[in-house]
Amino acid sequence: MSTQLEQQLMHPVCEEMSEFSQTKVTVVGVGQVGMACAFSILTQHVASELALVDVVADKLHGEVKDLQHGLAFTKGMTVKGDTDYKVSAGSRLCIVTAGVRQREGESRLNLVQRNVAIFKGIIPNLVKYSPNTIIMVVSNPVDILTYVAWRLSGLPKNRVFGSGTNLDTARFRFLIGEKLQIAPSSVHGYIIGEHGDTSVPVWSGTSIAGVSLVGLIPQIGTDRDMDEWKDLHKDVVESAYEIIRLKGYTSWAIGLSVSTLAQSVLRNQNAVFALTTLAKGYHGIEKDVFLSLPCVLGEHGVRHVIKQQLNLQEIQQLRNSAETLADVIKELQLPAPTLE
Repeated sequence: MSTQLEQQLMHPVCEEMSEFSQTKVTVVGVGQVGMACAFSILTQHVASELALVDVVADKLHGEVKDLQHGLAFTKGMTVKGDTDYKVSAGSRLCIVTAGVRQREGESRLNLVQRNVAIFKGIIPNLVKYSPNTIIMVVSNPVDILTYVAWRLSGLPKNRVFGSGTNLDTARFRFLIGEKLQIAPSSVHGYIIGEHGDTSVPVWSGTSIAGVSLVGLIPQIGTDRDMDEWKDLHKDVVESAYEIIRLKGYTSWAIGLSVSTLAQSVLRNQNAVFALTTLAKGYHGIEKDVFLSLPCVLGEHGVRHVIKQQLNLQEIQQLRNSAETLADVIKELQLPAPTLE
């Protein structure tokens, strides 16, 4: 309902015709990761509407007000927040960051049972108010929780994906670039599989300016590599653990990663990222597991999965990663899947 000042200041021309926005994003969870995602989306002008949801009312409202007070310095955007999922209604993209924090030295997979129960209260509510949404899972363990979100949502597999090894891939490219004094954006290579200890560095497909690194050093990254490259993947895996040890959590890099993924969805950019997706049928994986593969990401979510030409060692490592995740999934109590 308009106020007296609004009535005197402006004359209405049309009514709102739809509750669905092509550029509305909801972030569930206002912890360090959630707010880094929200801040990156805000400052990079990715969305026109941002909704925040959390169960801790004071923290939520404080974060919302803090962002709102900065809107004069950004380009046309609204920010709202509530403990009620109604605030998320009509979202084009819902980003889930909520969950208990990873403890120092704790593997991502050990988080699973503590976070599945939380997802049972989140996912159905998001779909209730935004039935046409795309869901991006960021919470860890991201591969397991993306599978959980898929099962709980009833959405087709293309509309549920996880941030996966997109950040691992960025770390991989950064470390290679740092050694060669080349910008990370000029390094082309992927980390696939689990976002965690069993991730797979695809050295066979890593290149710079079209020059294959394996073509120059066939044993690069393997145990037969006598140079420093064999420890680079270990550094990627341990990066998050080290940051958690040093500052208590990771935030800024994942926030930038998520903002970039959101942009690809909202602007239909069809860019390729290493994302958590349903891996059944790829590289000999026969079970319903979600893990990271290079995906084309656009307005409908995951449009395609790139058919990487992996070597035998990488295929076996990927299958081992899938088995690790499948062992956890079989212990979960979830409803039967309805759609792929």
